[in-house]
Amino acid sequence: MGDRTIKLAVVGVGNCASSLIQGIEYYKDAADDAFIPGLMHANFGGYHVRDIEVVAAFDVHSGKVGRDVAEAIYAAPNNTTVFAQVPTTGVLVQRGPVLDGVNKYTADVVPVDEASEPVDVVAALKASGAEVVVNYLPVGSQEATEFYANAAIEAGCAFVNCIPVFIASNEEWAQKFADAGLPVVGDDIKAQVGATIVHRTLTNLFLDRGMKIKHTYQLNTGGNTDFLNMLERERLADKKTSKTEAVTSMIEARGQSIDPYDIHVGPSDYVPWQKDNKVCFLRIESTHFGDVPMNLELRLSVEDSPNSAGVAIDSIRCAKLALDAGLSGAIIEPAAYFSKHPPVQIEDREARELVEKFIDTYGQKA
Repeated sequence: MGDRTIKLAVVGVGNCASSLIQGIEYYKDAADDAFIPGLMHANFGGYHVRDIEVVAAFDVHSGKVGRDVAEAIYAAPNNTTVFAQVPTTGVLVQRGPVLDGVNKYTADVVPVDEASEPVDVVAALKASGAEVVVNYLPVGSQEATEFYANAAIEAGCAFVNCIPVFIASNEEWAQKFADAGLPVVGDDIKAQVGATIVHRTLTNLFLDRGMKIKHTYQLNTGGNTDFLNMLERERLADKKTSKTEAVTSMIEARGQSIDPYDIHVGPSDYVPWQKDNKVCFLRIESTHFGDVPMNLELRLSVEDSPNSAGVAIDSIRCAKLALDAGLSGAIIEPAAYFSKHPPVQIEDREARELVEKFIDTYGQKA
């Protein structure tokens, strides 16, 4: 069984793209049976990490457009941890359309390249031979995300949506991909061990032990452009829905409910000196036997972008397996495990088993 390439196009060359591309370089020589934190398998259904090849990239930042991807991923305002030096790729970042991808808070740190016109994205995808498009646009980029989702369809690419603009979990958009005979995986990437997965796990622990969730909150702060962008609260509707439903779905699966007044999940504030570090403050209030009150408080600190990069790599490899198998529309199994707002919410342990079955069914056979 020989390795095959997954030709990847990246939309948005920010911190998350940087961690993903660094990770491909960092783990390129890992053995097929190596343990890699954040990945289900080094060899995922016949595709190794090194088989992912970036063939196209799109951004609007004047300091990134026209530069090799290997340079652009380190350019400001990117501020995530550098854990690998990526060699020159020969792939230049192309100027995409701005649409709603830059807001009043990010305009100063994301100066748009006005010297060049946006490229024809569909033609660029076709010329690059891209098979999978991964979307890393800023939260709230509804118009821009739909533009690139449509471009993926027109170019014949699978689509992995890492942000909380609903594409895979939107029936209309899922049907568009189904009609085109193309797979879509999403929405909103669920980090390796981040605020959402910890909140879901603790919620399940309480429910497993017969504890009703009376009140809960999750407050997050960070210093990357994602948090700066989210200062515009109008862009957060889908983000709050995605993060909240990731928790409430676990409660509802047990036949219980929680009033919207009693749960708050969402970004809290931008703290510049935190850079790509994200801090989560989480609280759950409940009662023991005899209605004796108790509460849990947790502080979680993670480097935001590497925390999701491995999950994105597995999502990309699932999209390629789906493409190879001729699957189309929203791909349920990987979305349920890798995304906060999948088309169907499934408890994480069960979702992982479903992904293993997906690999067994659609992966390359020796």
